[in-house]
Amino acid sequence: MEDNKEKNLEDILVAAKVYLDNRIEYTRLSLVEKGAKIMADLITNTVVIFCFVLAFLFASITLALYLSEVLNSFTEGFGLVAAIYLLLSIIVWIAKGRYIEKLLVNMFIRTYFDKVANKDDDK
Repeated sequence: MEDNKEKNLEDILVAAKVYLDNRIEYTRLSLVEKGAKIMADLITNTVVIFCFVLAFLFASITLALYLSEVLNSFTEGFGLVAAIYLLLSIIVWIAKGRYIEKLLVNMFIRTYFDKVANKDDDK
């Protein structure tokens, strides 16, 4: 009877060790998957932002050249575009604390948790 209890205790300990090893491996793989998703998202977002910046840059130059032609002065055309961006920068700086930071933080959190929820739905 005593040997049977010791064998059952050993079986329970072995099963607990296997369970713990499996749980550690699952956690490690889950972290690797989340890290890979975050890196992939970061890389694709960086490429998209880079493309938008290039498009914005060329659109700005095009607008400045057009305004230069309309105003018959390169200085006035490019200066007007610079003034527009200065005005936009001031507006963004004023609205940054109240609206923009909260909006961006909520958007990033929502995006992250949507990705995690989609992973859980796939299972």
